[in-house]
Amino acid sequence: MTVAQRLTTPNLVRLRAWRREDLRPDLFAGLGVAAYLVPQVMAYATLAGLDPVVGLWACLVPLMIYPFIGSSRLLSVGPESTTALMTAAALAPLAAGDPSRYAAMAALAALVVGLLCLVGGLLRLGVVASLLSRPVLLGYLAGVAVIMIAGQVGALLGVESDGDGPLGELAAAAGQLGSANAATAAIGLGVLVLLLIGSWRSPTLPWPLLAVLAATLVTAWADLERFGVEVVGEVPTGLPPLSIPTEIPPLALLIGPIAAIAVVGFTDNVLEARAFARPGEQVDADAELRALGLTNLSSGLTSGMPVSSSGSRTALARASRASTPAYGLVTAASLTCVLLFAGPLLASFPSAALAALVVFAALRIVDVPQFRWLWGFRRTEFWLGVATFLAVLTLDLLVGVAVAVALSVLAMLARVARPHAAVLGRVPGLAGMHDIGEYPTAEEVQGLLVFRYDSPLFFANAEDFRLRVLASVAEHEAAGSPVTTVLLNCEANVDVDSTAIGAIEALVRELHHRGIEVSLARVHVELAILLERAGILDLIGTDLVYPTLPTAVEGYQGRHPAGH
Repeated sequence: MTVAQRLTTPNLVRLRAWRREDLRPDLFAGLGVAAYLVPQVMAYATLAGLDPVVGLWACLVPLMIYPFIGSSRLLSVGPESTTALMTAAALAPLAAGDPSRYAAMAALAALVVGLLCLVGGLLRLGVVASLLSRPVLLGYLAGVAVIMIAGQVGALLGVESDGDGPLGELAAAAGQLGSANAATAAIGLGVLVLLLIGSWRSPTLPWPLLAVLAATLVTAWADLERFGVEVVGEVPTGLPPLSIPTEIPPLALLIGPIAAIAVVGFTDNVLEARAFARPGEQVDADAELRALGLTNLSSGLTSGMPVSSSGSRTALARASRASTPAYGLVTAASLTCVLLFAGPLLASFPSAALAALVVFAALRIVDVPQFRWLWGFRRTEFWLGVATFLAVLTLDLLVGVAVAVALSVLAMLARVARPHAAVLGRVPGLAGMHDIGEYPTAEEVQGLLVFRYDSPLFFANAEDFRLRVLASVAEHEAAGSPVTTVLLNCEANVDVDSTAIGAIEALVRELHHRGIEVSLARVHVELAILLERAGILDLIGTDLVYPTLPTAVEGYQGRHPAGH
């Protein structure tokens, strides 16, 4: 496959196949998503610690280029709650309260995220999408939701909420409820209630826009600013300025947090793209990584912030029956009109209404049914999600990302370090050999111990493998069934590392020392090459390596007639 063929994305193919009948659904979907997007991304920019208009700037060019470079028909790119919160956590300690420096660092962060993702996509590193397991992602998002709510509750209610961490912020806000600004609280809570009820009863309507417009009209009609209701204020009119950040801190201070933003943003992209794909539609993880890179580069060069994808806007596109990725171009055109002509209206948005939007988004990312499902499916995965939630909530957010990834890896290692293993026997009336623990009527071949270890062999389980084989031999001998040959069924052992080679060699030598021969069956070609390089096949004897279990049993019975 040529480089050009490899870089031809599914979306580019869809756009080339665009038909006139796609115009109506794409047009209405694009307009609907634009109406939803404008107040939402302004709120997310506020969450990131930036001027609300930065959220609009960060959307414009990414919306124009994703339809050509992505692999999802529906994905809506732009500022998103999690990456916005991570941006604030990474940059706030370095900005020293200087808004212009903060804005420059946000644009720099987008550029670095873009470079990391673009290089990763060109190197085909899309496999990193598997770093966050399902329970860890659920726990992580639940923790992020609480942090989002804690950061906005002060603006929502018109109270001071300075505290140590999200729990401290919530406690501080609770202690100030008696002195809350009544007008601000009425606007904030009213918008939140309208969003919750409206999205429940008519989910296809652009409730964020409708709610914020209603709050803006009420604020202007009742002149609520004189009662202490804060508004967004002056919003620059026009297209985003092109810029390359110059006043920046040492990159070493940013690279770790920015890499975390890239990993989480990419994981969101891939998971949402897969969740909204039609049956038969393929999501290309490497194409998504490259798309995330280019969209972030474009955001950084237009004074934006790190971007990812929005599940709520993508869901709205699907509900609006968007036909092709061209709907994103309609959204971009609509956003251009807003930036050119709607500055005075945007300036009148109440800050409490934007805070309500963030709280609404936070409530929607907590997936309680999925936690209940994990509880019924496997308790260890449920507690893994809870542990991630607590880590994100009690530690620094970026440390919580690292803990989430580490917990995913540890959970995987825990499963493969102590995998299922079985002694196999013949079941009357059933072809093949099966686990004697699952089939009480299974009969073993006299003198032959057929052992299967259901995992690749590596440093974490090599010693467990050796000890469990020896324990099975000891159990047979204690039961009065001496073992003449140990036959290792290698069908699940698709790989082996040097530590496992040492364990296999020690096992074979110990069994030989006891007068027990070792044979192998169902050895994959790649495994056979590694065993040959390590000298294991010479130690066992190549004549004792068989392609199937039946041929291995037949070979054993040929050498030991009493084993029939």
